[in-house]
Amino acid sequence: MTEPQQPETTQKGISRRNFMKNTGFLAGGLVGGSLFGGLLTNQLQKPETGTKNATHIVTEARTFFSRGEDFDILSAATERIFPKDDLGPGAIELGIPYFIDRQLTSEWGTNAKEYMQGPFPQTAAVDNYEKKDRDQSKQGPNADTQVPAPTPRYQTKMTRAEIFTEGIRAIEQTSQEKFKTKFKDLEPEQQDEILQLFDEGKAKMNGVNSNTFFNLLLQTTIEGAYADPVYGGNRNMDGWRMKEYPGPRMSYTADIDKDEFIVMKPESLRSYQGNEDEHGH
Repeated sequence: MTEPQQPETTQKGISRRNFMKNTGFLAGGLVGGSLFGGLLTNQLQKPETGTKNATHIVTEARTFFSRGEDFDILSAATERIFPKDDLGPGAIELGIPYFIDRQLTSEWGTNAKEYMQGPFPQTAAVDNYEKKDRDQSKQGPNADTQVPAPTPRYQTKMTRAEIFTEGIRAIEQTSQEKFKTKFKDLEPEQQDEILQLFDEGKAKMNGVNSNTFFNLLLQTTIEGAYADPVYGGNRNMDGWRMKEYPGPRMSYTADIDKDEFIVMKPESLRSYQGNEDEHGH
């Protein structure tokens, strides 16, 4: 497939093409093994005004973030990770903040099916969560020694939902301390500077190192861009359109022997559930 000639960089200097190439290998694997096990949920539907037997899928309702300001910070942060440019919509237009919000109320967000008992070796500095445990258990003289985590998984009693809550508010606190301004009101370059502190583990957080939160934020932003729209992100399948991915298909047997190149219209899981209109809504 010949890739069309498109602008190489975004307005703010971030290469969307390179970002998509570098993260494209994640898209297939994430669907099978990360957020999506058991997350299919019933969606609210209401009649579309002026149409017959049409439905409107209501996905833009916060289920985790009760504070609007927290959701605004999340939206601004994801937009910097996946910004809108000439190649397509950014995180906000793709509905990625709502995708993340939904995952945080799921079993993934609450770590419902994971072993969550101690000990909790930390890669972060001494913090409130670990200090309390050490005081209560009266560990030995090396209790304050930082111990590298023995596995790639973060080592903390905090759930992913708690990490996101702490992380979002830490972003705001860092923004206030550094620029005396709300994170959502900063210039894009200033927002990038704040996020880079978290990426490098230099921002202050309780419970985990700040780069643990940033990696979760990055992971879920990418997943929200490329996951099936049934999960709340990838609105209108525009994430797939940017990568020319046709979506899941029940079978290719009718087309596999054709000689000519086939351009397939994207279809989501809703296509096989009778809830998809001609525009992919």
